[in-house]
Formats: sequence, structure tokens, C-alpha cells
Amino acid sequence: MVGRVSATLAPSRAPSAPSAAPRRRTRVLALPEARWALGATVSFLAGLLLDTVVGGPSWVYGLLYAVAYAAGGWEPALEGLRALREKTLDVDLLMIVAALGAAAIGQVLDGALLIVIFATSGALEALATARTADSVRGLLDLAPTTATRVTGADAEETVPTSELAVGDVLLIRPGERIGADGQVLDGTSEADQATITGEPLPVLKRPGDEVFAGTLNGTGALRVRVSRDPADSVIARIVTLVEEASRTKAPTQLFIEKAEQRYAVAVVAATLAVFAVPLAFGADLTDALLRAMTFMIVASPCAVVLATMPPLLSAIANAGRHGVLVKSAVAMERLGEIDVAALDKTGTLTEGAPEVTDVRPLPDSGLDADGLLALAAAAERPSEHPLARAVVGAARGRGLRIADAEDFAAEPGRGVTAVVEGRVVRVGRVEALVGGAGRTGEVGKPGKTGDCMHSAVDGMHDLGDRMHVAVTGTALTATTAGGETVVLVTRDETPAGTLALTDRLRPAAPSMTAALTALTGTAPVLLTGDNASAAARVAEATGLTDVRADLLPEDKVNAVRGMQDAGRKVLFVGDGVNDAPALAAAHAGVAMGRAGSDLALETADAVVVRDELAAVPAVVRLSRAARRLVVQNLVIAGTCITVLVVWDLVGHLPLPLGVAGHEGSTVLVGLNGLRLLRESAWRSGTAQEARG
Repeated sequence: MVGRVSATLAPSRAPSAPSAAPRRRTRVLALPEARWALGATVSFLAGLLLDTVVGGPSWVYGLLYAVAYAAGGWEPALEGLRALREKTLDVDLLMIVAALGAAAIGQVLDGALLIVIFATSGALEALATARTADSVRGLLDLAPTTATRVTGADAEETVPTSELAVGDVLLIRPGERIGADGQVLDGTSEADQATITGEPLPVLKRPGDEVFAGTLNGTGALRVRVSRDPADSVIARIVTLVEEASRTKAPTQLFIEKAEQRYAVAVVAATLAVFAVPLAFGADLTDALLRAMTFMIVASPCAVVLATMPPLLSAIANAGRHGVLVKSAVAMERLGEIDVAALDKTGTLTEGAPEVTDVRPLPDSGLDADGLLALAAAAERPSEHPLARAVVGAARGRGLRIADAEDFAAEPGRGVTAVVEGRVVRVGRVEALVGGAGRTGEVGKPGKTGDCMHSAVDGMHDLGDRMHVAVTGTALTATTAGGETVVLVTRDETPAGTLALTDRLRPAAPSMTAALTALTGTAPVLLTGDNASAAARVAEATGLTDVRADLLPEDKVNAVRGMQDAGRKVLFVGDGVNDAPALAAAHAGVAMGRAGSDLALETADAVVVRDELAAVPAVVRLSRAARRLVVQNLVIAGTCITVLVVWDLVGHLPLPLGVAGHEGSTVLVGLNGLRLLRESAWRSGTAQEARG
């Protein structure tokens, strides 16, 4: 029921919720709209059963129909009366009048069905609005309510995060969520900031690096200077962006509202004229009333409503059988209107989890690839770090024996150390282990480590296209290309080799991007918070040329809005909390369901439950088929209404024939729309996608 339920979410506020957030989810029957719609539906179905199947007493099913009228119609009637008080007229009130008119001439069942349709649509809209508001409030729960503020050399105090000010210094202990956006003053750790940037791996944080409120600190302690007011943090801005996008009305919605007003005024005026004009010229009161009621029936938009809904709802049901949850008929319609796609990287085009892609032992290590991988896995097995799990998983995948480790220790930002079969093994990111060698002595003793590193330079050059090596004194620095994370394995303080890990590309990603290109005529745009080299690797593998990396959530929104300001209708596909604003701002949004965040799943117009990328272009094709059927049905409904109205005005349309023509057109457009329930409707879309 257009315009009956506000899409405004809860107002923005500073993050202030516990770090272990309870799940917020409005129950369906907690909404009054849902309870009234359920009551109307149950009463209608019971009356229909007694009326058409059982043949019960008329007063019983008549009473049940009356209950359906009251339960489903009181709210739109009240809203319509309020609109009248503000000198406007909407279709909701017209539907109530049409339903009462139908009842007045004996078509009680038709009127009750009309009431039930509108009550149900209003309940669904209310539920969608409530669930989105739930998710926004849940997002605020990512940030803690309190933080530890440093007030002196050794003094600390616990304060509410809402009281923090720019310049305050916070102590972030291991495992705590960061209370405010700021800059690291002291300490080394890793922060899991996938909720903000979409990066799949924890990010190394050292003095001078930026951290974000709501992200999770790793195993090190940090001192952070607050750089933004809590109400202006990145996570608070995400909430604001979702709220703003949810309040925005699409041009199609504005057009529908204008059409509703004009149609309602025209039908009411015409009905009054049909009644009053013949009466003024001496017509019988009963005949004039009968002609007016016939006009109200044949001019009522039941066929127009069914012209739009069955194709879209059938497409929704068909998509649901194939693992795509489309949340509304409006969402299904919008999916078919898109003319450019924008794609997230991590968790969308990629799996969102690292995998070992290369194992390179150094020539003088005495190890082959399997030996190096087994050695690294032995040291990493006690660790819970995502990189460690990837290394251990790769070793197990090759069927390698993983030795027991002793004296395991994890160093925040550097990696792990363990004794494996009597030898000290270190595994950590190249830039962390190599960058600290010879300076801090954490890899080995000064001098000795430098000699070892220097002797390994020739072997490291063998990595060729994967690593650039430079020696400065006794410190070896390395940078990687191609978007890989490279870890160095040392044994007894001597480099043994490196492992390269990348976020695994989904096998269906290239075919999905090709299908979207064929559908829209434009290659999709890659929008990611990950680094440029990782984005470039994925873009090359999927054939994308427009790549925008290192984006915060607001940057993604700006990119989407920029394309829409240029006249494009954007489909955004993502999965994380950081994607939610872009999903809300886009003309249509699709979330990947397997690992998608609650906010992304609630904000998106559609959810790919099974995480099958091929379903994205398939549901777009299904939506376009539904839109074609909508046009066909509108032509059929419009033609029938026009013929019946002209007949009633120019000639004498018998009431039974008017009802038969009206109901016949309604059934016809309904059956035409149900064609999309067939399995072949989905198969044709996927077959076209495969050919594309």
C-alpha cells in the first residue's frame, strides 16, 4: 500500500552499545499491520470456504466477510480520511469505497478480496521497514559503550564513549573493540576492520596508523588518540547514510503517487456524475444508483492491481525456489531496470577467506615446497589467525604430516614462533619479520640475523615477479605485487622460504561479470575497500576495467550516486556492513547471503541465499520478463476497463455482464502473470546467461 508505511529509520546517534551485541529482530506479529492483515485473511478464507465449498448459512459467511472488511480496511480508511482532511485523495480510500460499493450491490466476496490484498501489502511494507530499522540499531551495537581513557602517566578511567572528545588518549587492550576513530600513538597489533573496509584479513596497526570505532583489536595493546567525535565516526556515518538512502523516494515512486491522486479524483468525480446527471434529468433513483455502482465496479482498479502483482510475485516465488530472496514487488521491478552493475570484491567476487597460492623454498634451505609448507603449518597450528588457518588447511589438503610444536608464542603484528622438532621456526608477514630484523633482535641476534638475511638475498631474488627485495644495512625490506599477502618462514633464524596467500576468486565470478556486461551493455564497476593491487588482480581475472580501490563506505556511496547522477540505474552487489549504504543508495541492491552481514541482508532488495553468482544475472533476466508481462497486463486491463466504462456510460451495461467483464479481465491478467511460476522461466534466464 503505497505511502502508508514510513520508511524512516531510527534517528542517528553516537555508537553506544555493548561489544557483544544482542541480535535485534522485530517479530512479524509484533507489528499491528501484520496482526490486522492476518485477521482479515483468516476471516476471508473461512468465509470463502463456507460460501463456495461447504454451502454454510449466509449470515455466517456474511459475518466473516464483514470481519475481513473491518480488520483489513479500518486503517486505510482512517488514513484516507486523514488525507481528505488535508485536501488530498489517495487510492487506498478509493479501494475502500469500491469494496463497500461492491458489497452494496451484492459482490461482497470481491470487495473482501480487495481489502485483503491491500492489508497484506501494507503489512509486508511495515515488516520490511521494521527489519531495516532493527539492522541499523544492531550496527550501532558494534561499538562499545565504554572506553578506557588515559588521564596521566599511569592513571586510567572508564568513561562512556559518548563523552570522548577529540584529543583523548585511549588504551585498547587485546580483544577489545575500539571505542572511537583515532590514530595509534603506541603499540603494535592487528585490527579486524572488515565491517568498515571489507578487508578479509586483520590489518597490521602500528604508530601513526588509523583505527576505526567498532573494529576489533587483536592480541596487542594500543594507545590511540581520538581524532573524531564519536557521533562523527565512520560507523556512525554508515548508519546515517543508510537512513538517508532509505528516506529517498525513487522517481518511479513519485510518479505512482501523482498517478494515484489523479486517478482517485477522476473516478470519484465520474461516479458522482454518473449518479447525479441521470437523476437530474428524471431518471429513477434506483436505476441511477445501480448505474453508478456498476460504474464503480468496472472502473475499480482490481484488474490493474493484478496486472502488476502476479507477474512480479510469480517472479519472486520462482527466484525463491532457486535461492534468491527478492523482498518486494518493487524490488523485483527495479532489478529489471538496471543498466550498470557495481560489484564489491571481498565476499562477493572472492570467497572472503585466504588460501595458499604459492610455496617458494629458498635454494639453500634444504626444503622442497611440501617440506616448507609442513614446517610452517606445524608452527601455525596452535594459532587462530586466518592466515594460520589457511596455511594449516593447505598442508592438510596436500596430505602432509604436521609435526607437534612446542613453546608456541604469537607476536602481535609479527607472526608466530614455535619449536618444531628441536628447531626454532618463525612464520610472519615479510614486512614484519624482515623489517624488524637486525634492529630489534626479535628475529635473531643483531649481526647474526643481518648476516643471514644478507646471505639470503640471492635466493630471495628467485621470487622474480612476486617480490622486490632491497637491502639497507642489515635490514631486508620486501614489498609484494599482485595483491598477495606474503609470509616469511625462518628456521633457526635463517630464512627458509615464503608462502603467498590470496583471497580466493569464486569460480563463477568471470562468467557472472560477462553476463552482467551482456545484460547492461557496460562492464561492471569494481568498488572495494581492499588495496589497489588486490583489486587489480581480481579485475584482471574477471575482465573488469573500471576499478576503484581503498574505498570507505561513504566512498562507495559517492561512486554509486555519481553514476546515478549521470543518468544510470545502478545494481550494487555486496555482502558486508560496509556495503550497506551503497546497497541502500543503489537503484537495486543484491546481497550475498552465506556470509553477508545482517545489515547488508536487511538493506538489500534481494539476497542470494545460496551464494551462487550465476543467480544475479538470472534474477535480472527474470525481472525483465516480469516487467514485459506487467506491460501486457496493463494493456489488457486498461482495454477492458475502457470498454466496460464506455459501455456503461454510452449504452446500458447490465450489472451481471459488468461484473463478469470486470472479473474476467482480472482472472485473465492474473493467469497471464502466473506464467512466470513455471520452471522454464528461470531456466530460460540461466540458459541465456550461459550463452552470454
